[in-house]
Amino acid sequence: MAQRRYDERDVRIRATKGSRPRTKLRPEHADAVSALVTGVDRGRYTVLVDPGGPDERRTVAMKARELGRNRVVPGDRVDLVGDSSGDEGSLARIVRITDRRTVLRRTADDTDPVERIIVANADQLVIVTALADPEPRTRMIDRCVAAAYDARMDVLLALTKADLADPAELVAMYAPIGVRVVVTQTSGPRDERVIHGLSDLREALDGRTSVLVGHSGVGKSTLVNALVPDASRATGVVNDVTGRGRHTSTSAVALRVPSTDSPTWVIDTPGVRSFGLAHVDPQHLLGAFGDLADVADECPRGCTHADDAPDCELDEWVATAPDDVVRAARAARVESFRRLLASRLGTTDDRT
Repeated sequence: MAQRRYDERDVRIRATKGSRPRTKLRPEHADAVSALVTGVDRGRYTVLVDPGGPDERRTVAMKARELGRNRVVPGDRVDLVGDSSGDEGSLARIVRITDRRTVLRRTADDTDPVERIIVANADQLVIVTALADPEPRTRMIDRCVAAAYDARMDVLLALTKADLADPAELVAMYAPIGVRVVVTQTSGPRDERVIHGLSDLREALDGRTSVLVGHSGVGKSTLVNALVPDASRATGVVNDVTGRGRHTSTSAVALRVPSTDSPTWVIDTPGVRSFGLAHVDPQHLLGAFGDLADVADECPRGCTHADDAPDCELDEWVATAPDDVVRAARAARVESFRRLLASRLGTTDDRT
């Protein structure tokens, strides 16, 4: 039998990575449609296409590989390609994140370099704080105010459970520095509770996108369910031993508030037990304490405003208070700022 002769037609070359032409050109996605991200769940994004428009529809999307490690969060305005019909089984791709007006961030602690973006494009931060059960934590409030100030967002302090404690002290502490305060309280049995003060809260939210932040058990989800009746956010109770609430919201979600004069959104977030500010420049912290910033203008040049700062006007401001009640209130404000400053500089731990 004659031996078969081989030629170049018998050689098969498989394509490899190195054989592909490399290019930096990316598709323009000119046919992309805009959408609002309302929820994130394990790599899938719930988005609202044409929100408020005649073709509004809810669909599910995934993040395109070209976005890399860029995080997509509730409140983001994005561009979609693919099947954005919203039909069962449809899946679109997020190919672009539009420029964000505001970004609310936090870190695990005050020295952690890794920032976590909570929400985007929110107009105001609503700090939900219970007046009792659990007890209010003013240092946590101060941290949230500082984060909002850094993000150029307005601040609203929503005090809940006024039926259990007097809100006067916290109102007197934060209202003078430009923090708007609303007070709510509940009455009636648990399954038929009536929330008083809800109209004031609704007015403060009207026409804006607001993100709600607070410890577990402060009544955040209860407020959301009252504002958005079909939200069905889970609510929990406070542990009698630890004084802490149980996490009931597991992910941030944007919800539209009905019966308002202008388009109104609230973004409910999981309860937090700390709010790290590693991303905030220590020199900017004083701006979150409006009452102290005015006093500090009279400090010597280069004053650090820390505990050991010589001739700091903050100490003089406390010492010259007209009476013991005012002196105690001023001292508490200065101590809160200095503890926050020291924690941010890494000299103490004050994350609560």
